[in-house]
This record gives sequence, C-alpha cells and structure tokens, in this order.
Amino acid sequence: MTDPETLSVTIVDGYVDEPAHFGVPPYVSTYPRYTAGALVDAGVPRERITYHTIDGLRDEPGRWQDVDEADLMIYLGGMTVPGKYVGGTPAEPDEVRKLAWTAGGTSLMGGPVKFGVGDANEGATETERQDLDFDFVAKGDVEAAAYDLVESGLEGFNDRMRDVPEVTRWAQQGAFVVEQHPNHPEYLICELETSRGCAYRCSFCTEPLYGNPTFRPPETVVGEVDALSDHGVKHFRIGRQADILAYGGDGEAPNPEALRELYAGIREVAPDLETLHLDNLNPITVVNWPEQAREGIRIIAEHNTPGDTAAFGLESADPVVQEENNLNVSAEECFEAVRIVNEEAGWRPGEGESDENGAAKPTRLPKLLPGINLLHGLKGEREETYERNLEFLHRVYDEGYMLRRINIRQVMAFAGTEMSETGAQIAQDHKKLFKRYKRQVREEIDNPMLERVAPPGTVLPDVHLEYHQDGTTFGRQLGTYPLLVGIPGERELGRTIDVAVVNHGYRSVTGVPYPLDLNGASMDELTAIPGLGNRRAGDIVVNRPYESLSDTGVDAEIDLSQFATVGTPNRAD
Repeated sequence: MTDPETLSVTIVDGYVDEPAHFGVPPYVSTYPRYTAGALVDAGVPRERITYHTIDGLRDEPGRWQDVDEADLMIYLGGMTVPGKYVGGTPAEPDEVRKLAWTAGGTSLMGGPVKFGVGDANEGATETERQDLDFDFVAKGDVEAAAYDLVESGLEGFNDRMRDVPEVTRWAQQGAFVVEQHPNHPEYLICELETSRGCAYRCSFCTEPLYGNPTFRPPETVVGEVDALSDHGVKHFRIGRQADILAYGGDGEAPNPEALRELYAGIREVAPDLETLHLDNLNPITVVNWPEQAREGIRIIAEHNTPGDTAAFGLESADPVVQEENNLNVSAEECFEAVRIVNEEAGWRPGEGESDENGAAKPTRLPKLLPGINLLHGLKGEREETYERNLEFLHRVYDEGYMLRRINIRQVMAFAGTEMSETGAQIAQDHKKLFKRYKRQVREEIDNPMLERVAPPGTVLPDVHLEYHQDGTTFGRQLGTYPLLVGIPGERELGRTIDVAVVNHGYRSVTGVPYPLDLNGASMDELTAIPGLGNRRAGDIVVNRPYESLSDTGVDAEIDLSQFATVGTPNRAD
C-alpha cells in the first residue's frame, strides 16, 4: 500500500465557471484549496503537493515535468456558464486529454467537468460526460475523492459528497496552496463557499444537481478567511452560493442574523482586507420577504467594499419562457428587487462629505447594485422574448435605477438538467437574432447605465494594469464583475494605480491616473478630461509649471479638482 507521506501530488487548475462558483484568474476557486486540504488531511505532506494553473503550464513548458513525475495528478476544471475572460484562458478538452496522457502516475479528474464536456468552452453547445482518458473521474466531490483515493493507496474510491466537518478542516488545511498561484499575493481573489444546492429547479441550471441548499456555519467560513489571510490573501468574494440572502436559513427566507455573524466575523479576522464582494442574490427572496431582505442587504452594504454586485437570475422577462423553464421570478418581481437593492445599498461611500482639508471626497462606486443575468436558447424562446427583455431593461433605466452589469449569454445543455432534452438547437436557430439584440443592449442600455453608475470623476482605487492594446493600458480592480478601465499610454504592467473615470464605452470606461499631476501629465491624459479638449490641454502643457489648479485659467465649468492636482514645479516638462 502506498504511504501517503511518500506521495508526490500535482494539482492542475484548468479553471471553473459555474452558476455559483468562479475560478478563472484573478479568481481562485475552492476546488484546488479544498483538494490540497483533503490531501494533507489524508497524510500527504504539504511540501509534496505542487499546484499549477493551466496558464502556468502553457507559459512554462518545463512545468509539465511535474505532471509526468507525480505519483498522483489531479485535474480540476469545468465550464458550465462560460464567458469571456481576461485574466486567464480555461483549459480546452484537448489540453485536458494531454494532461492524462502525460501523467506518469495515477490521474484523477474532478470539478464541474463531471457534468459534461463540449467541443469548446462556449455557449449554445451540447455536452456529454467524458473521462478524457483519466484513470479516475470524481462523480461526487473531487476533494472527497482525493482523500479517499489516498486512503486506499491509490486503488480507488466511492463517489460521495464531503460533509461539513470535512470541508471545515480541508478549507483551512488547504489555504497554503494559494501561495503557489501565479497571481499571489497582490492580484488574487479567493472564492468563498457558504452553501451549495438550490431550492428552485430552473431547467438549465446545474446548481440543483447538488441538491437542496446546505449551509456552512458562519464560524467555518470565517475560519477559512482567517487561514487564507495568514497566507497573504486580502481579496475575497462570497460567490459560492445560489442566494446570499438565504444564507443560514431554511434555504429560501432571509436570515439577517446569520449574515451579520458571517460578515462581521470576516471583518474581525481580516481587518485589513481590501475586497469583500459577493455574487448571487435571488430576486424572488427580496420580493417574498422584503423587510428581512432589506435588513440583510443593509448588513452586506455595511461590511462590504464598494463596487459590489448582486447577480439577479432573471434569465428571461418573457412569461412563456419563465413558465416552460421553471424560472422563479417574473419581470415585475425582478424590477421590484432592483428597486429595493438600489434603495438600501445604492449609496456611495463618502458622498457629500469633505476631507480634512475641506475638499469634497471623491465619488466612489455604489456599495452594492444588482446585476441582471439573461439567458437565451431556453425552451419557449421566440422573437417576442428579445423584445420583452429590452422593455425590462429600458424600464429600469428610464425609472432612474442602476444596474452594475447585464450578463447576456446562451444556454449550455447538460445531462441531468431539463434542457438536456431540448439541447442547444433553439440557441443555434436564434444566433442572428441574438447578436442583433445583444448589440442593442450594449448601445441602448449598457453605455448610458455605465455613465450613471460611474459618472466622470468617479475614483476607482487599486486598478491592476493587465495588458496593452493600441497604445492604451487596460486594467481592472479586483472584485465581482470589475470594470475594465482603459488608460491613455502604455504603462508598466503589474502595477496598481488609482484611476478617475473620464469617459464610457459599452462595458468599459476610460480613466486617467488619480490625481493627475498637471505639471507632468501627457497630452493624451489631459485631452481625456471631459470638456478640456486639445486647445486647452495644449495651453496647460505650454504654460507649465503651476502652483495651483486655479493658475491654469481653465473655465469654471470644468471642475479639474475631480481629476487633477499640481505637483511640485520641478516635476514640470
């Protein structure tokens, strides 16, 4: 029998994207952390566990040696709600097969990949369950499979789900593995699981395959944050649940006290955290229990960090589609939930306040706003479906409310869901209609809504600079659905800067470093300031240096203080 203390294990993270779980960088999912913890609990020494992301293997081919030489290679991955990604590229099926072929020891595959594999990670596709040439595929929890496989001496395991005491241990014991992530420590956000399963049975969703909701007690999640914080993590997202408001209750009704214990506990063990965001919030919970929901939303907004997003699974505003797919919220109910979240959490930190010098504090993003998920290719979809979705979005905008983002995608059909009977045929038939409608949403809703959410002068702290394109540097904050920010000029990547918003695209903004030093700013940066233009920007450059903003002679209607300051004269051109 193989001694766990002598085992070498390589974990490969191919990234996950589920209805209630995200793991594409800069996110790291629970799977590698819990799997590492299960291995340690089974007796494998920490120093004999190696963790690689799929991008790490692509970038440094020498790392494949760890796949070849490990006694046990574990692949973690699976995209059940794929999107477009900036921070990493999920593993494709051919790459996963290569992992199995390369592994010289025992190979185990797990994660949401167990629900099925398509030809590519994209919507409007059908999937089937495949082993991709691995020795073992975990049909239950991969972390439980890893534990049992080591216990058996790599002979096998029975598919099962882990229990709360196990995940409590494994979440803390596996926290160390984040130090091996390429983004650690500055640009890494850890997904936190509060529950699994769902009380509702929407036709397309894989989350109900985990059963009815089961909750981790607050102290177990807080203990996990404490352990991750000890390993340098400062960014967290409570994303692994179908409905944050239902946390700690009966699976449907809100439990404000459980939320308070969770959020206050996290703040206590990680007082220096820099990001605390969430993901899913069911709008039907808000309208069915409005007073408890309002209290829960206030608790979240009290403890979170700005720019947070509560994803609402409307999926379709068409009552025909709602009926045929067991969708649990109507357009009218979702609108009411949008209103309530805006009222309780749409405020901006420091709004109307002054700093120690008497100057107005900079505008920040609202604390918590709803985001709308719309899914196409569902049973019963027709041309009117697209019209009703547009009507809903126009109503939200016209009545003055804010949405942080609108997520439009096409269905994937997985075995075990009702959509497996229909497949992806409807989505494929409506491809042209979908593209036209998506463009309408971007032009008619996204652009003006983004200007409402992040008006010119809004300050976005700690924007991580990620890539260059066409003379512009692009970056994002860490958090839930962060804004993509374009900054004039090519700046050093990997740095973090504060940015003030100056303009808006469909799903991104243009910004300048905040505060912009007028004595050193480039022409591109100056002309980006709203209302300044080439002539005034040129005058500013020619007449530098300045002792104060008023020395520039810029018209009073252009509030330079929203964007700029003046540095010491010796920094002038």
